[in-house]
Amino acid sequence: VQLQASGGGKVQAGESLTLSCDVSVDWFTSMGWYRQPPGRQRELVASIRASGGITYADSVKGRFTISRDQKTLTLQMVSLKPEDTAVYYCNVQRWADDFWGQGTQVTVSS
Repeated sequence: VQLQASGGGKVQAGESLTLSCDVSVDWFTSMGWYRQPPGRQRELVASIRASGGITYADSVKGRFTISRDQKTLTLQMVSLKPEDTAVYYCNVQRWADDFWGQGTQVTVSS
């Protein structure tokens, strides 16, 4: 499984960005977006289970929207805050196996 993320950049607080990840896989148990802020551990942002269930981190609820089609996993981010600054990674899980994209930097200035 190869994942390719894109769409990061530098924006002002309150602006929007959309991240995309090529996720052409034939099956998965869940896929999602994680982020690693400077000096902190990687954390879940949002995920979609194969059953269709969606989970969001409390810090992004109401601002971020995760979606997918057969080829692309998307994270729409609005009302960005400086605390959203991080390297964002797309992830695919197949039971106990984790697959990661290379990460894309999102920087939000105040």
